[in-house]
Amino acid sequence: MSSIEEIKARLDILEVVSETVQLKRSGKTYTGLCPFHENTRTPAFVVWPDSGVWKCFGACNEGGDIFKFVMKRDNLDFPEALKILAEKAGVVLRPPSALESAQREEHERLRAALEEAVTFFRQQLTRTPAGKPALDYLRGRGLTDETLALYELGYAPTGWDNTLKHLTEQGFTEQELLEAGLLSEREKGGVYDRFRNRIMFPIRDERGRMAGFGARALNPEDIPKYLNSPQTPIFDKSALLYGLDKARQPIRQRDQVVIVEGYMDVIAPAQAGFNNLVSPMGTALTEAQLKLLKRLTRRMVLALDADAAGANATLRGLQVARDTLDRESDPVFNARGLISYEGRLQADIRVTTLPEGQDPDEVVQNDPEQWRALIAAAKPVVEHVMETLAAGRDLDDAKVKTEIVDQVLPLIRDLGSGIERDTYLQKLARLVRLDERTLLAEVGIRPSVRPGRRPASRPTATPAEPTAPPARRESPATAAAESISRLEAHVLSILMRQPELVYRVDRALQQAGLPRFDTQDFQLTNHQIAYRFAQESLEQDHTEPLNFTMENLPLPLFDMVDDLLITSEDYDPAADRVLEDLLRAILQLRLKHLRQSGDQLRYLQEAAHEQGDLKASQYGQELLKITRNLERVNRALGPRGNLTPATH
Repeated sequence: MSSIEEIKARLDILEVVSETVQLKRSGKTYTGLCPFHENTRTPAFVVWPDSGVWKCFGACNEGGDIFKFVMKRDNLDFPEALKILAEKAGVVLRPPSALESAQREEHERLRAALEEAVTFFRQQLTRTPAGKPALDYLRGRGLTDETLALYELGYAPTGWDNTLKHLTEQGFTEQELLEAGLLSEREKGGVYDRFRNRIMFPIRDERGRMAGFGARALNPEDIPKYLNSPQTPIFDKSALLYGLDKARQPIRQRDQVVIVEGYMDVIAPAQAGFNNLVSPMGTALTEAQLKLLKRLTRRMVLALDADAAGANATLRGLQVARDTLDRESDPVFNARGLISYEGRLQADIRVTTLPEGQDPDEVVQNDPEQWRALIAAAKPVVEHVMETLAAGRDLDDAKVKTEIVDQVLPLIRDLGSGIERDTYLQKLARLVRLDERTLLAEVGIRPSVRPGRRPASRPTATPAEPTAPPARRESPATAAAESISRLEAHVLSILMRQPELVYRVDRALQQAGLPRFDTQDFQLTNHQIAYRFAQESLEQDHTEPLNFTMENLPLPLFDMVDDLLITSEDYDPAADRVLEDLLRAILQLRLKHLRQSGDQLRYLQEAAHEQGDLKASQYGQELLKITRNLERVNRALGPRGNLTPATH
């Protein structure tokens, strides 16, 4: 038994959930008010103790197992939740290897150096004559001393070795300071302070641990104007968001995050009470950053300035770029990329444009209500692009119509929802004053197909008979839970070894009128996380997918994945029956999930009726959707169903 399974066997999910949620028994389930969104009336949060899973049928629509609950409740990643629950269950986790221990100690040492640098720069700002111009500048931007202290802003003095001298006196070596990104190397040998005569912005990760610095030049002639820490073992700009450590709770409470461009764009609005803002620090917005945010909310707003939003032209080929803060590369807000992120993350990403010539801190200081209105008026990406491209253009000009259509149709084609595609096709037709049939004739809008990739080298032996459990009559809830766990493990064992099969799975599911395969098809958190790494293995070209997954997989999941790979090591990646077996296992999973949700929704609907709650109608609509999905899945699973795996 793995440590994960042992924890689940020892801990009662009811006991863990009851620490936060007051639960009431209802047949084989327990219900209560969801702790993850505002709700004071309807107990739409459900726990199935036999299967060890929970789900909210209300606003947040979240669900999962005991690990997912603790991760979401405490804003933790999986290894952190695993450690907490292991201690609670009395399970001893596998100790880290010597290499892992050494790396952890090295990282802690680098963070300690950065923490000492924060203290040094703070003292230079607030207690030295040299720091007064920087302090005056910050106060002139409207920041209070309390805000400066909260965000730990500092000043790096002029000179080539002030920081070096101070930190070596505190016991840090030159090599440690180099690795922490505080020093730079001279071409002819020797080192010097990387940051000089600059306002210093400490950058912490989402858990509040020091990672690096951003620095703004005080002298207009100093280049670059903004300078970040270099890439280090603990500083990776593509995986960090400035201000997230302080914005986590406000983001969750508001169920919305606003993404802005720079440090001051986060700090000044926060001082005025708008504390759900983060910044990618002038770099391209990445999927890794959006995944961090998705832990807290699915509602995301990009606040772009007028130039970046492309109000004067055509979004520069649908790429909205700004000069990077340290001039190393251009941050790109790519409309098509955002739609892709939106689909993969199942998020709601919107865009708003700031008044020309104003930054968020200026808007907030001039009129806080205007800021609220701008965020409330944020539009979906496709709608924003359409309006931007059409602004000030002659829409009777055939060439203008063609240009707009050529740029917007690819975005509509990439949308995952048929309803959204139809809606935006209608809007585009009205915008450019064309018959919708003309657009459809111009480019047949079909569900987008993700391009395949070459498979990794794998065993070519003929597989034994597929091991997916056959469809059977379900008995007790515990047996059903074991069945779901086995099905998930079977699906994952194939996709870990052959992740590119998901492209063919998606095509077959769409042909059957069903949604694409998604992480949420798994209920168990360890299975969800392992599958995410399999997905990421397809998005890189440097390493074979399986090798990439195993190199990046969190240590606690190693044993589980290793066992799964043993069960699929004889599978022939070219065998059609492997794909058929995979598809049927996925459909069986969906069938079980839908039945489980349907049973609970019926109970919630009855309870709402009795209480005169208007949500009864909403539950009825959800039940209708589930019934329709059940019919589709059953048709696809039937002996002569429409499940037809793609052959290429």
